[in-house]
Amino acid sequence: MATKKPQKNTASTQSERTPVVVVMGHIDHGKSTLLDYIRKTNIVDKEAGGITQHISAYEVVHEKDGAAKKITFLDTPGHEAFSKMRSRGAIVADIAVLVVSAEDGVKPQTVEALKAIRMAGLPFVVAINKIDKPAANVEMTKQKLAEADVYLEGYGGDISWVAISAKTGQGVSELLDLILLVAELAHFTGDVSKKAEGIVIETKLDTKKGISATLIVKDGTLNRGAYIVAGDAWTPVRIMENFLGKPIETATFGDPIQIIGWSKLPEVGSLFYAVDSKKEAEEEALKYKTEAAIAKAAATKNVVVKVANNGPVKAPVPGEPVVKVIEKVQVPVILKADTVGSLEGIEHEISKIKHEFVEVQLIQKGIGPISEIDIKGALGAVGTAVLGFNVKIDNAALNLAERSGIHVQNFNVIYKLSEYLAGVAAERAPKPTEEVRGTANILKVFSKQRDRQVIGGKVISGAVKVGEVVTIRRRAASIGTGKIRNLQYMKADTDTVTEGKEFGAQIESKIDLAGGDTIEAIKLL
Repeated sequence: MATKKPQKNTASTQSERTPVVVVMGHIDHGKSTLLDYIRKTNIVDKEAGGITQHISAYEVVHEKDGAAKKITFLDTPGHEAFSKMRSRGAIVADIAVLVVSAEDGVKPQTVEALKAIRMAGLPFVVAINKIDKPAANVEMTKQKLAEADVYLEGYGGDISWVAISAKTGQGVSELLDLILLVAELAHFTGDVSKKAEGIVIETKLDTKKGISATLIVKDGTLNRGAYIVAGDAWTPVRIMENFLGKPIETATFGDPIQIIGWSKLPEVGSLFYAVDSKKEAEEEALKYKTEAAIAKAAATKNVVVKVANNGPVKAPVPGEPVVKVIEKVQVPVILKADTVGSLEGIEHEISKIKHEFVEVQLIQKGIGPISEIDIKGALGAVGTAVLGFNVKIDNAALNLAERSGIHVQNFNVIYKLSEYLAGVAAERAPKPTEEVRGTANILKVFSKQRDRQVIGGKVISGAVKVGEVVTIRRRAASIGTGKIRNLQYMKADTDTVTEGKEFGAQIESKIDLAGGDTIEAIKLL
């Protein structure tokens, strides 16, 4: 798939960034109550068998050691959604909080959440919740965690933990202190000078506003007026809101934001990145869509993916290997033979017909004359070949075939039938097409020896490469072809010369080249 080129960072532009935290655990252990207490809202009073319905994010400010620090919390329905994001390559969170009830201890969903955290490679802390409950037993919970290979500090391990009550707020401040300490030790940084990049964590379609997406900026800076791309979706950054729904001009790493006006719904968990223009955004989205289509097509048996220069599967990009997905042409066949033995022998011969771009399909077969039913069967599949071996064709079938333009062929030698069908397959195969990969002007011809000429030239578009076939044009008319045998740039051998550069080349051609001629490097597709 299309990926953007990494941007270089310099130490001087690195600065501390807000950690992104995901809270996970069993459904009844108080995740939502904890998040609600932290953000000082009352969206959900208690979880009690409910489940958070949407993915969102918000920032809180917590004072530690006299300094106000930001923390971004990711509110997720659970480990399933988190794992789904992770499976798309999105490292959305920096730190995880595993919430465990002091009443119930470790539950199956606790184990599943723990597995998701560990698969993501996240540092995590444990919050033993519901210590305000009469049945709370912190020591029992520590024991259950140890049985699940979670060894807390003071209990044989080094995993930090804190006892809390999400309902009363007891211990929550200490939990936030702990999160900031983990962030300090991990030393999360970002580069404000970069273009923004991050993760799509929620998308929705509003009948009035259009398509919106909630994003977490993981690095760089996003300014209103830029454009962003996520997969095959893109949008101008015209309406950018913070997690409170207030319009903002700039966002940077750690910020949860909402962007409205997407070309289509971006996928949750997809990576987004900023670009400079609408044209670039559209090109990047199209490139991603093309690569996705190629990958999907390549997974089916009815297509062939052709890759120039044995390069990787990519969308066509100027100056890079060309990829073309060619749908295999289907040749449907209806076959009638005089005996079972003949039918089996012909089937065996048909199976030997192999062609890179054509697939012969025996859609109907039988013993006896070619009937009206056989012709009607041919009408249901375009391009069907109706073949007979030592059989007759009924008058009704012949009349229908003539009226419908169905061509019927009869044979009495098996290899003749096989040869005919192989010829049909070759005739229907897609014909190679040409794509111009680069164009260059010939500035001067230095020497000629037999069919090899040394020239000086300048690339005016694309690129020219050693080994490529070239079309030679004089005053826009094609006068012949040649092949690039050698290239030099700055008096050193090279494989490729790109747009705007002058070069020397050895061209193999029977055509006498002249200054002012143009050569077009072509690739057969």
